Amino acid sequence: MPQFSVPLGKLAKQLNLESLYAPKDLWQIPITTADINRPGIMLAGFYQYFDATRIQIIGMVEMAYLKDLSDDERRNHLEKLFSMKPPTVIISRGMDPLDEMLDFASWYDVPLMRSAETSSTLMSNLISYLNVELAPRVTRHGVCVEVYGEGILILGDSGVGKSETAVELVKRGHRLIADDAVELRRTSGTTVIGTSPENIRHFLELRGIGIVNVARTFGIGAVKTSANIDLVVELEPWDKSKTYDRTGLTGENYEILGVQIPSTVIPVMPGRNLAVILETAAITNRQKKMGYSAAQELLTRLGLEDDLSNKT
Repeated sequence: MPQFSVPLGKLAKQLNLESLYAPKDLWQIPITTADINRPGIMLAGFYQYFDATRIQIIGMVEMAYLKDLSDDERRNHLEKLFSMKPPTVIISRGMDPLDEMLDFASWYDVPLMRSAETSSTLMSNLISYLNVELAPRVTRHGVCVEVYGEGILILGDSGVGKSETAVELVKRGHRLIADDAVELRRTSGTTVIGTSPENIRHFLELRGIGIVNVARTFGIGAVKTSANIDLVVELEPWDKSKTYDRTGLTGENYEILGVQIPSTVIPVMPGRNLAVILETAAITNRQKKMGYSAAQELLTRLGLEDDLSNKT
């Protein structure tokens, strides 16, 4: 899988980082890992396992330790840190940099930044942002919508009605994430986020109508930048020879980047209101996550739960 990167300039803009020294345009400096490091033990002289690709955070503890050292010791430790050429060194709490930091940042061409946030808050914000920006990703042909807070990825062949269903859902108060090309990012072992490529964000194609800007046509409340994928719905033309799930007891999953997402197949035929069906699917999926199953309750009322157990 290819390695992704995010420009330091974009990171600085998103997290309100102040540039104290930059060897070149920050937008030309790539950040390639979401791991962050506080180099306290390195400044004490232990550099084994040091990862030079990580952003280094200088907080109050590191600054107090450095100020407590003699001039020679401080220069030696700081020179060793900057000579490793990390992608950037960020000073937290709005503290002023030491003179040696500016010197070695210039000597070794290491960007030196400053943040007004505390070290813990800064690290949390950095990790959260970089986990999304650097996440493994794939693109799928489909539609992504948020229905009652549930992110739904709609898949199916061209012309099956994905975009039309999305428009109807938007008219009913739900939100469009992406149409045609859905970018899927795995941000953790259990979470996949759906978003749209920036160049086609908020646009939707309707056959017979053309291109529609959903944000301008239906209002900014009709769109959203991204959403967790909670359910995958595959639309397909109704096949009379195929048996479709009628109880919802047998859950299926759809794998995206190694993450198993609950899925269902919905047959399409004239007269079926797909928007209402997807609204119901979203509510049902949320109920299942909360531990409730209508089918299971019905079997219990009918006294058939034992028969189900024997079959499974």
